[in-house]
Amino acid sequence: MVIHSTKCYDYILDISKSIYATKWFNRWARKQGLGSSNLCEAVREMQTGLFDADLGGGLFKKRVARPGQGKSSGFRTLLATNRGNRWIFVYGFPKNERSNIDGYEEAALKKLASQLLALGQRAMASALQAGELIEVECHAQNTVSDS
Repeated sequence: MVIHSTKCYDYILDISKSIYATKWFNRWARKQGLGSSNLCEAVREMQTGLFDADLGGGLFKKRVARPGQGKSSGFRTLLATNRGNRWIFVYGFPKNERSNIDGYEEAALKKLASQLLALGQRAMASALQAGELIEVECHAQNTVSDS
């Protein structure tokens, strides 16, 4: 749980047990050296309204800094989110390798986002147990699951 203060009010961002990565994204993030702290920070920023684009259909684009460097030389990540209790990293790429996803990829990722956000508790538990989704532990330091 993270507490933020503004001049007007205090609010709490509770990110416990609500951030996930697809199996594909988890493998990609490990190869890129992105740890859970990077992903958790990205979600914290998004909860305060700091994201690059709302692509519609529950799909959002968020820049994530390359470890040890800034966001300008970092990664673009795509998340499925209801901006409440479910944040799922579904795709990512280095900004220096490509500038954006194409229309076909966007359509497919929107469909995936819609399906992931529609999962009930039982289906989420099954996906986690099967290893198709991996929970991102925000109290862990710089690790993404080795699943």
